Amino acid sequence: MFRQERVRAVLESSLVQRAVILVIVINAITIGCETSSFLMERFGGLLHTIDRIALTIFAAEIAARLYAYRRSFFADPWNWFDTVIVAVALVPASGPTSVLRALRILRALRLVSAVPSMRRVVGALLAAVPGMASIIGLLVLMIYIAAVIATKLFGEIVPERFDELPRSLFTLFQIMTGDDWGNVAQEVMKEKPWAWLFFIVYILMSTFVALNLFIAVVVNAMNDTEPSAAETRTQVELAAVKEELAALHAKLDQLLLRPEPEPATGPRRRSPKTATAVGPGRQSQKTAAIQEP
Repeated sequence: MFRQERVRAVLESSLVQRAVILVIVINAITIGCETSSFLMERFGGLLHTIDRIALTIFAAEIAARLYAYRRSFFADPWNWFDTVIVAVALVPASGPTSVLRALRILRALRLVSAVPSMRRVVGALLAAVPGMASIIGLLVLMIYIAAVIATKLFGEIVPERFDELPRSLFTLFQIMTGDDWGNVAQEVMKEKPWAWLFFIVYILMSTFVALNLFIAVVVNAMNDTEPSAAETRTQVELAAVKEELAALHAKLDQLLLRPEPEPATGPRRRSPKTATAVGPGRQSQKTAAIQEP
């Protein structure tokens, strides 16, 4: 158990984490350099060696994390993410699996799991998935309706763009991105001058409304995952108040558990009232006994 805790402390140290990030960046650069025939002719052996060393480091890190965390290793989805990426890189890139050689660049995605800020961004995007799904569905519905209308209205005028539904969908998607939509509209308006109304309404609904809603949902999710400065200050103050309350409770417990002082042992003194009440009576009896003949 002691060895596991020690390995865990080493893996969680800032030095090791920075070293892993550096290896990921270097490996991503070397994989990109392998696409250049000029660099491969001169430094191909060195690039392959660096790639194998990086892969060995990644595999050793995954094995060390599996040893340190044991069952809790599989509870973290980022560990699954890193394991899948390293496992894909370990598959032999020859024969029918040669296409996997191109997927080695996926190791650069390990920066997402290695850098906390990137993890927060990905977490915010995942949290925004339900809201994005509804907006994407609305956007797809709008494009589909507009494509059917455009095919019926403009299919005979500009057949190279609107003759069939798939071609109309592609053209409207191109217009939604703002790519060359003016030329498309001009081609249609040569035969139907009122067509500008269709394109303006479509661009307003698809680009300026749906896409902005999409961005708003993502930004809202990121704001929810990252607390503001006021919220952080409030959390710090609450933590300080909780610490003070815990200290007060501890002092009260100590006072309640302190033993009470024992009563003093010794001869009891008669109270003055008892002495005055009993004393004269005994003295009178003694006087009476002396005065008898």
